[in-house]
Amino acid sequence: MPGTAEIHTASRRTLVHSPNVVARLEGSDPALKAQHVVYTAHLDHLGISTAVNGDSLYNGALDNASGCAEVLEIARAFSRMPVKPRRSVLFLAVTGEEAGLLGSDYFASNPTVARNSIVADINIDEDVMLWPLHDVIAFGAEHSTLEKVVQRAAQRLQLGAAADPMPEQVAFIRSDQYSFVRQGVPSLALAAGFKSDDPNIKPAEIFEKWITTVYHQPQDDMQQPGLDFEAAAQFARVGFLCGLYTAQDTERPQWNPGDFFGAAFTNKAP
Repeated sequence: MPGTAEIHTASRRTLVHSPNVVARLEGSDPALKAQHVVYTAHLDHLGISTAVNGDSLYNGALDNASGCAEVLEIARAFSRMPVKPRRSVLFLAVTGEEAGLLGSDYFASNPTVARNSIVADINIDEDVMLWPLHDVIAFGAEHSTLEKVVQRAAQRLQLGAAADPMPEQVAFIRSDQYSFVRQGVPSLALAAGFKSDDPNIKPAEIFEKWITTVYHQPQDDMQQPGLDFEAAAQFARVGFLCGLYTAQDTERPQWNPGDFFGAAFTNKAP
């Protein structure tokens, strides 16, 4: 390029303490309860920042209080099972996602259980619960045997399981599941799909408008129009079944043969 530029930056560092929160439900199978299925959702958002339309509190209702609420409900469902799943389950609310996956990276690198006991991570980051749910997307599931788990869960609930509609955005490496991928753990991130049975409801357009006008803005709060709580409940059921099937299956999840991520992080795989 013909031009040149000089850039000067000044940085200031401060020490900040922010906790992860984790709970463990012990499995019922003597041979498998030492293994763990992990659910993750990030509990941080942007705090108080530049005011938009007079509001400076960045609430993070859908990003990601929605994911935290759903993981809590999934935990409640597991805790009420008369016979607990064969594998143990970890419910992990991580900090520092918005700052660079810091909380999940710390936990995946320094887990509270044996590192090689973690068989899968199911991450929920943004349930954009603004339209009726007819299908789900599982970012990254196609890289491992978790894809079949998602398909089983969706089929049981009479939902579709859609392919990644925006692969150019590489969503699989942009949220907390990637911290576990880097440790060799098959992982996925669940999201609401864009299928609709009503020509007047166009989820892809609703999502694009939300991303451009509400995402990471103070307006991501509980007053935003269109919140569909039945869609959120159905989405949580998908997440529950994905974890349940993974916890019950005798075989632990595996990367697909020759998969890029499996090969790239094979030295850290259990």
